[in-house]
Amino acid sequence: MTSFSLTGFNFTQFVRETLAEDLGEGLPGGGRDVTAESVIPADARFSGVMDSRDPITVAGLPIAEAFFRQLDPAMEIELLVEEGVQVAPGTDLMRLSGNARAMLTAERSALNTVQHLSGIATMVRQYVDRMDNPDCTLLDTRKTIPGLRHLEKYAVRMGGGSNHRMGLWDAAMIKDNHILVAGNVGEAVRRARDAGVKDIICEVDRIDQIEPALAAGATRLLLDNMEPTTLREAVALVAGRVPTEASGGINLDTIKAKAATGVDYVSVGRLTQSAPAADIGLDFTPL
Repeated sequence: MTSFSLTGFNFTQFVRETLAEDLGEGLPGGGRDVTAESVIPADARFSGVMDSRDPITVAGLPIAEAFFRQLDPAMEIELLVEEGVQVAPGTDLMRLSGNARAMLTAERSALNTVQHLSGIATMVRQYVDRMDNPDCTLLDTRKTIPGLRHLEKYAVRMGGGSNHRMGLWDAAMIKDNHILVAGNVGEAVRRARDAGVKDIICEVDRIDQIEPALAAGATRLLLDNMEPTTLREAVALVAGRVPTEASGGINLDTIKAKAATGVDYVSVGRLTQSAPAADIGLDFTPL
């Protein structure tokens, strides 16, 4: 099994449960690959090559390796490129040889994962390149597929972005609904501060909310749905007292201008929410 690991993510369980879902373990008649068992001899062997069909940024190859090794621990696997590299169409990513049934059974889980994560990494790289600003950091959000957050945020890092908070536990994020209940920005921030929360990110969508949020103890301001002119005004008003983050309405056409306003961060939900799968293929040859 690959040594790949992510803090807070049970990688072995993910591989096992993903394969179990595809095999229908626990269901009547399940627990097997009907097609492979009926068509492919038990001792048949394949070699295979996984390759890119488009220009992509690579993420997820060690996970694909783990799917194959779960079903054939003796499978010979060679990862041909590093995670996070940009490759041209036709680049070989992985070579493998081993039990043919194991390869065919693991193929879809392996490909789905690499295609999804490489799709995210590829989109992130496009945003980083378009932003073209070493003084501003691209962040993801919590808009992730349930159960895949750690993997998707890993893919963001492979694409050259950084991670926002991992969940609801590692920072307070005060948004409009929290403010609505608390009564105003300052009171919402004060409640979080008085509760002993160390990191308090406060969303503001108006200039007049900035000073009350700062006075109450916000440690970062999320400047939501502001145009570049307003963002510059907000950054000047904050004057470096806390980091600033632009969010909302950010796409490949707008990111450069928003990042150029002086904000420290730009966050984009579509990096994990809407990235298309990378076109990656896997071709087998009988041995």
